[in-house]
Amino acid sequence: MRVNVSTGPETAGLRPLSARSVVLSMLLAVHPPELPVKDLIRLVEPFGVGGSTLRAALSRMVASGDLRRTDAVYGLSDRLLARQRRQDDAVHPRTRAWDGDWEMVVITATGRGAAERAELRTRLTALRLAELREGVWLRPANLDRPLPDGLHRVAVTYTARPDEPAHDLVARLWPLSAWASTAHTLLTTASDAPSPADRLTAFAAIVRHLLGDPVLPPALLPPTWPGPELRTAYAEYQREVVASVGVEGSVRGC
Repeated sequence: MRVNVSTGPETAGLRPLSARSVVLSMLLAVHPPELPVKDLIRLVEPFGVGGSTLRAALSRMVASGDLRRTDAVYGLSDRLLARQRRQDDAVHPRTRAWDGDWEMVVITATGRGAAERAELRTRLTALRLAELREGVWLRPANLDRPLPDGLHRVAVTYTARPDEPAHDLVARLWPLSAWASTAHTLLTTASDAPSPADRLTAFAAIVRHLLGDPVLPPALLPPTWPGPELRTAYAEYQREVVASVGVEGSVRGC
């Protein structure tokens, strides 16, 4: 049996806050995600990032392909625009009423290398699918999103109704207790954070943790599931930061 434990940052604790983390948080906050350097200097100061440190970080981020620069305005690269979309969806997932159907994806491609297999696993996990056995992925069909067209080059998709009781299948596919425990810890950490930098670190971790929320139908979740509470706390933080910095948008963790 496979246990679909996320390998993302939510399993690794809080990340140290770097200048890059702060810059990405600010840019992931706004739509469109671009800011003049003068605004970035003002925004990152409360998080302990000085002007010279910021400029050095911006130069490295442009060189590495994280950012694009037009005159004195910095914006997210295409790769990080996709990340912004994923994070937006993590905070505001689009769902529909669940009628008992499940999405099933069966991998049919063969002869792929280890890197290709790992990349496909990452894509399927990002779609909130879980692996029942090697090459067989599924989830309740309650997400209001299509599967990407390119997936059909390597897999076939089905709508299924498993014979196994839904609650039992969910328990096999997702470590809900572990996810909930980490969520409660992050809520406490954010509430007790003593400084703006500590709070940003906590809420950045919260967004990363939300990426691992399977967003299951309410009928399949434990009665005290903390997903909605985590999203509400983050939305309140967004409003607070937006009000304090005077920039449209909402801060989303990096």
